[in-house]
Amino acid sequence: MFEPDFIIKNAIIRTMDSAGSCFEALAVKDGKFVAVGSNSDVLNLSSPGVKIMDAGGRTLLPGFNDAHCHLLSLRGKQLLQADCSPAKANNINDIINILKEKAALTPPGEWVLGGSYDFSKLEENRHPTKVDLDLVSERHPIHLRSQTCHCGVVNSKALEIAGIPAGIENPMGGEFVRDDSGRLTGLCLEEAHFMFVTGMGAEGSFVPSYTTAQLTEAVKLACRETASFGITSVGDGLVGPPEIEAFQAALADGKLSCRVYMNVLENYLPRLKALGVKTGFGSDMLRFGAVKSFVDGAIAAHTAWLKDEYVHRKGYHGIPTKLPEDTEALVMDAHLNGYQMEIHANGDMAIDMVLTAIEKAQKKYPLNSLRHRIAHCTVINDDLLSRIKAAGVIPLPFTTYVWEHGEKMPAYGKRIENMFAHRSFLDAGIPVGASSDNPCGMQDVMTAVQAMVTRHSSEGLPVGTSQKISAQQALWIYTMGSSYATFEERVKGSIQEGKLADFVILDSDPLKVDPYLIRDIRVTETWLGGRQIYSV
Repeated sequence: MFEPDFIIKNAIIRTMDSAGSCFEALAVKDGKFVAVGSNSDVLNLSSPGVKIMDAGGRTLLPGFNDAHCHLLSLRGKQLLQADCSPAKANNINDIINILKEKAALTPPGEWVLGGSYDFSKLEENRHPTKVDLDLVSERHPIHLRSQTCHCGVVNSKALEIAGIPAGIENPMGGEFVRDDSGRLTGLCLEEAHFMFVTGMGAEGSFVPSYTTAQLTEAVKLACRETASFGITSVGDGLVGPPEIEAFQAALADGKLSCRVYMNVLENYLPRLKALGVKTGFGSDMLRFGAVKSFVDGAIAAHTAWLKDEYVHRKGYHGIPTKLPEDTEALVMDAHLNGYQMEIHANGDMAIDMVLTAIEKAQKKYPLNSLRHRIAHCTVINDDLLSRIKAAGVIPLPFTTYVWEHGEKMPAYGKRIENMFAHRSFLDAGIPVGASSDNPCGMQDVMTAVQAMVTRHSSEGLPVGTSQKISAQQALWIYTMGSSYATFEERVKGSIQEGKLADFVILDSDPLKVDPYLIRDIRVTETWLGGRQIYSV
């Protein structure tokens, strides 16, 4: 008799297969599903020594896949920094006090790093300034990264170390924000901010890099957090050599408990080509993914590049961060050499530029199997939608932004009905992957599903309700949709015989509860390759 490693019975197993099958029991052997069916059918495979677990009527789903986030490149590093998130800081004085505690433990002259503040959720409803951060310390350079990661604030000491004079010109694709008198406020946007961020591909970042040992510890902490949300696979969207080394070390040390698709910054494409490392190279746990690039700013920071001006700022269209000719040259190079591209593009002007580059590459070199991706792909229209489908491009729209950043959306006016456009993509037959963009957005999958189903923010505001989808569709995006985006739909994303035994157990069925209560559903267990990595 066939003998599995273990069997789970009395479950509501939503397989996410193409038929939408639902079963009661499953069996796992050697890290893969070997049987799925009724209790009686699967239990007939058992022998006296097989472990049998009773799910007690709980719901079992494939492990969730956050196809675009920043497991190590941003979130892991944030876990090593001072936490200035809305959960910790209600106002700017709270941020000052949190950073003072960090400064007290930091030798003078070394950097004090903090992250995750959200200006719109502070009592002052504004960004901190260098004047605020100078109250923390004038002996330490300080960098405070916003939740969007596309802007941040530095103090006077940091500006001094970076050699940024009062009269500096803005860099291409960035801005040093000034007050009404023309003085630097310390707030830096996009490329002006990235020079203070380690891991953005800027070899000359003024903030020292973390050691491999520190990054390996960050991997462990971040994996523990993702497992609590039922996430078993991610795409990390800002990977360079330090992150690759840390991921490899974490895998060797048994600290990597999440499958990672490493999207490597465009700066390193020549190295990848020289080494012959292509998209998909690696193992089931760690593999090289797409080549990552940026062409505009962020939705929550109001720096996305739009065709029509922002509602709240006359004449302002956002910030393009790359020229069309540079985008076309990069995409042509990657496409010709067989690399999948993942390009960050939020605004409709940015998306148009990306699609033009992909279309030119495909016309010159007809390769239809690269599944190029647009991270976020936020503000669309009918023309962009048809071009995305024709080019076989995979959009990765934000999943939790509706819930978390709803109060920032009035700046987009009527365009909100064509943003985070899950409904439009699915109706057009376009495969869609999930993206929390964590830490720029919450990673909690149940909150994401509720937001995609209800299109209501945490304040109860409707945010583009024409883009509502069903819970089944939202879960498909987080499982099979994301797996397709990484060429892995045959090995994971659904609970079927022969696939990797990655699954999550929930205390309620997302398809049966009130849609406005989905985020209250708890993850009780998370399993990776038939091994439990989280339980309550």
